[in-house]
Amino acid sequence: MKIAKDMVAALAYELEVEGKIADKAGKEKPLEYIHGNHMLLPRFEEEVEDKEPGDRFEFTLSPAEGYGLHEPERVIDLPKSAFVVDGVLREDLLQTGRIIPMLNSQGHVVQGTIAEIAEDTVKMDFNHPMAGKTLHFTGEVVAVREATKDELQFGLHGEYLPPEEDGEEHKCCHGKGHCHEKDGDHECCHGEGHCKKEKE
Repeated sequence: MKIAKDMVAALAYELEVEGKIADKAGKEKPLEYIHGNHMLLPRFEEEVEDKEPGDRFEFTLSPAEGYGLHEPERVIDLPKSAFVVDGVLREDLLQTGRIIPMLNSQGHVVQGTIAEIAEDTVKMDFNHPMAGKTLHFTGEVVAVREATKDELQFGLHGEYLPPEEDGEEHKCCHGKGHCHEKDGDHECCHGEGHCKKEKE
């Protein structure tokens, strides 16, 4: 059986970036996804399409074919007050290199990486961690099968379920804080509760 649209493919692979293994999945716990449903990079799916169990693959994706170029405008400064929860600055969140889930202006969760911590601000990088990187993949097709009706409707792990919405509020990634957005930019971010869109 070959990898084609709406087939569940299981892949063992290694991702090498700048001479180091950045990610991998072994045969005992392979990456599983539904092919042709935009769950993986389009060029990645093109490279493994029509392959069968036992087939090996090796290919390199340029930054444009992968996670895009690093865009300076996606690096922004947030006030430290954005990380205050219940009147207390969450120092435990403020660690360079830490990835924090946040909401963008469309209400989608995006990952922001703390790039730098200054006296009053935190520089957040909303580029994908692999943006600007050349990706070299090697691996093997472990298994291929047809997706079930439920999997096609809801995803392998329920990832196709619509996000919960509550009027103007959106559930945030973690905890009790809240996030405000202003002029389409991220103004705050993390917390333990919900994020609100600021009305202007």
